[in-house]
Amino acid sequence: MAAAVPGNGPRTPGIVIGPLDLAARVDEALLVQAVAFGLSQDEIDVRRHIVLRHLDHPFARALGATTPTGRLVGFVYGLPNDRAHWWSTVVEPYLRATGSDGWLDDSFVITELHVHPDYQQRGIGRALITTVTDAVDHPRSILSAIDRESPARGLYRALGYQDLARQVVFPSAPLPYAVMGAPLPLRRSG
Repeated sequence: MAAAVPGNGPRTPGIVIGPLDLAARVDEALLVQAVAFGLSQDEIDVRRHIVLRHLDHPFARALGATTPTGRLVGFVYGLPNDRAHWWSTVVEPYLRATGSDGWLDDSFVITELHVHPDYQQRGIGRALITTVTDAVDHPRSILSAIDRESPARGLYRALGYQDLARQVVFPSAPLPYAVMGAPLPLRRSG
């Protein structure tokens, strides 16, 4: 595994950002997500199948953040957007209403980005998302995040993501989301 780009890497000594065989480590990754996002076991079970299905895409990309002992403490994965994918079909009417539905074309979707709470606020999320988007050949990136002020939304804004649509309701999600988009490469800031 290779460390993240100097200046954009994590501020925790020994954390390595590098390629992740997400299919092989899906359960470990979902445990990070469960702690970071507060998921139940039923939600983890559903997401496991979704993650594995996404990984069938030939251009899906995944990175992990690991400790010197190999413990996974963060991960990101994404893939090129496809308007026929479930996520796009849900967000498209909201984006159309704001005149932003063109963002669904030629974009790389950040599907999941999670860092274990014990390792948050150390630059790991920033290193994961900038490293994965630097490796793709798309002019922009889109993602969805819970529509409330949070450290995650602050990070996305610092990287250049802007709100494209807000109060997006996903079936069975208890809270509304915002869809955000940014030109690539992502902005680098302190």
